[in-house]
Amino acid sequence: MEKLVSSDLYCPFSSQINKNIDFLEEYSLEWVLDFNLLANESSYQRFCKSKFFLMAATTYPYCNFQELKIANDWLSWLFIWDDQCDLSELKTKPESLKAIHKRFLEILNGAEVTSYDIPLSRALSNLRERMLEKASVKWLNYFIYGFEKYLYGCFEEANNRVYGIVPDTDTYIAMRRLSAGADVALPLIELCNQLTIPDFLRKQDIFKQLNEITNNLLGWSNDIFSLSRELATGHVHNLVFVLHYQHKISLEEAIKLAIEMHDNEIRKLIDLEASVPSFGEEIDADFTKYILGIHAWIRGNLDWYSFTARYKSVEMLELAK
Repeated sequence: MEKLVSSDLYCPFSSQINKNIDFLEEYSLEWVLDFNLLANESSYQRFCKSKFFLMAATTYPYCNFQELKIANDWLSWLFIWDDQCDLSELKTKPESLKAIHKRFLEILNGAEVTSYDIPLSRALSNLRERMLEKASVKWLNYFIYGFEKYLYGCFEEANNRVYGIVPDTDTYIAMRRLSAGADVALPLIELCNQLTIPDFLRKQDIFKQLNEITNNLLGWSNDIFSLSRELATGHVHNLVFVLHYQHKISLEEAIKLAIEMHDNEIRKLIDLEASVPSFGEEIDADFTKYILGIHAWIRGNLDWYSFTARYKSVEMLELAK
C-alpha cells in the first residue's frame, strides 16, 4: 500500500496500520451488501470511493481481524446514517429522526427485529450480537450511552436546520462533541484491543478530559476537510462556518483559526497525558493501551482524509427504504 500522506494539521503521532488491511479491503463491502445498506448504484459508488476500510485499519491498528471487522462495520454504519441525516430529506425532519432513533436504541438494547424494520436497524441487531461475543453487557451499556449521545447530536442539528439557527461557537463545540461520533468510536478501542476500563476510571476527570479533547480533534478536523462539501449543501454545522459567521471574518481566516484551535487542542492533549497518575499496574497497562488507541484514532483519521474521495464531490441522497 502506498505511503500515507500526512495533512497540514499538527499531529505528532506516527501512522499505524492494521496487518489485516488487505483482508479487510476484500471484506469491506460484504457486510453492507448483506444488509442492503446501499440503496442504489450511486450509493454503492460513493461507498467504494470513501474507503472506510482504510479508516478502520488506521484507527484500530493493533487488533485482531474479527474485532477489526466489527469496528469497520460500525464506521460504515455511522457514515451511511450520517449521510441520511445530512443530505436526505431527513435533514429537516427532526421528529422523523427521533422516531427512527428510538427504534435504533430498542434494537441495540435487545429488541427483536421485525419485517417492518429498515435495513439499518437489522444491521444494528447484527452488530449487537457480534459485540456481545467479544465484550460484556456492562460494556455494551456504556457503548449504547455513547451511541445515544451521537443520535441526539444528529437530532439537534436537524432541529437547527428547521429553524435556521447558526449556533454560537461554544454551543456548536458542545453539539459537535455529540454528532462527531467519537462516543461510539472511542469505546470500540476497548472492545478491539480487549481492554478493561473499570467504572471508577471512567469517572475520573482525566479520563473524561482525554475523551473530550479527542472528540474535539476528530470533529474539528472533519469540519476542516469537509467544508467545501458542506457549504455546497447549505450545511452550517461546521466549525469553520460558525467561526466565519459569528466572528464576521472571511472563510480563509476562519480556516486558519480552526486549524489553530485544532493544533492547540493537540498540545493540550499531550500536556494532559503527562499528568496521568498511576491507578495500579494492571489498570495502568490497559489505560496506556487506551491512550495509544486515542493516538491511533487522531493520526489515522487524518491519514484517511488523504485517500478518501468522500469530501471531493457532492451528491444528494434518497432515504434508503
